[in-house]
Amino acid sequence: MQFAELALPESLSRGIAEAGFTTCTPIQELTLPLTLSGKDVAGRGQTGTGKTAAFLVTLFDRLLKNKNATGKNPRALILAPTRELVVQIDNDAKLLGKHCGLSVQAIYGGVDYMKQRDALRNGADVIIGTPGRLIDYLKQKVYTLSDVEMLVIDEADRMFDMGFIADLRFILRRLPPFDKRQNLMFSATLNQRVMELAYEFMNVPEKVSVTGDQMTADNVEEVLFHVGRKEKFPLLLGLLRRDGMERTMIFINTKREGEYLHDRMNANDFPCRLISGDVAQEKRLRIMADFKNGKLPILIATDVASRGLHIEGVSHVINYDLPEDCEDYVHRIGRTARAGAEGKAISFADEEGALYLDAIEEYIHHKIPTEWAEDDLFVNDFKRVVKPKFKKNLNNADKSGQRRSNRPPPRR
Repeated sequence: MQFAELALPESLSRGIAEAGFTTCTPIQELTLPLTLSGKDVAGRGQTGTGKTAAFLVTLFDRLLKNKNATGKNPRALILAPTRELVVQIDNDAKLLGKHCGLSVQAIYGGVDYMKQRDALRNGADVIIGTPGRLIDYLKQKVYTLSDVEMLVIDEADRMFDMGFIADLRFILRRLPPFDKRQNLMFSATLNQRVMELAYEFMNVPEKVSVTGDQMTADNVEEVLFHVGRKEKFPLLLGLLRRDGMERTMIFINTKREGEYLHDRMNANDFPCRLISGDVAQEKRLRIMADFKNGKLPILIATDVASRGLHIEGVSHVINYDLPEDCEDYVHRIGRTARAGAEGKAISFADEEGALYLDAIEEYIHHKIPTEWAEDDLFVNDFKRVVKPKFKKNLNNADKSGQRRSNRPPPRR
């Protein structure tokens, strides 16, 4: 199906054409006829299949065709679990809706508190945000959700994993009744918990899936290496040197492991940066921008970067640590082979990671092909760095190591 076949407003069609969209992806072809007719949809599709454009096209179409809206209150609300995903949706919305004359405002933590607050007070047609800061401004009565005509929840399963369910319910209960608005929910995985939320806050939603039982993208070549923990870094260097990975994402489970890997990679002439939840938001955005525009060849990340982010040309994804949550495996490897491209996902199963492997393979409904590394693939002449150790708190100890009392000296 072509976008030109849809009865969309001229201003929206122009933005779609300028973005280079002509043919609908499978998830768009299945959902758009339903959503453009006003139905609620819970959609599941593999990562990189165009779910964001599917709900944005519907959102702009509805707002443009409803001529009765007045006032400064937001008319559409898009909820996402991470700041990076909010920024990406905001960019896509401004691209597709460039000629629609609707104001779009991103609301997320870490930056521009007063600027975002003032923008909301001045009025915005579409709000895209993470739950925390949205609730902050709601409690201050900076804005109201009483005029919202459309609700979109993106990566809804991640909302549960990140503990947002209480925040979600706080926001959803301040919207108009579910039968007075249109509700859309999209994710690469729609489990039973997510569908319970759908049936609670949506108006008889239609569940749409374009993947059947297959969870991973078609064009991802998956490879698994069984390797000891101490052998992972020598193997990683060997693979990087052998395959010449031009744009690579390396996923780790903890910030501490990420910092150590970051230092070792840079010491061995593989420039990289690390993003995690503890990195300041402005710094995270700069790192992501450098990675997207090709200035940074390797990005090390925790699962803060595993959901929804669209980065063109990611050739390889490496699970340096296998994820504890099997759903995260699907989202991690979905950072490559997006929008019909091809990519490779390499996973290391060490002594701990092997414990997660059975659950991952059961979830994705197939075995991950195993490859055995030859001895000459391991790089053992690498430069070493000292792994940081936790320092003891000596605030209350004297130089001899004896603990001092916190009590003041006696009066004389």
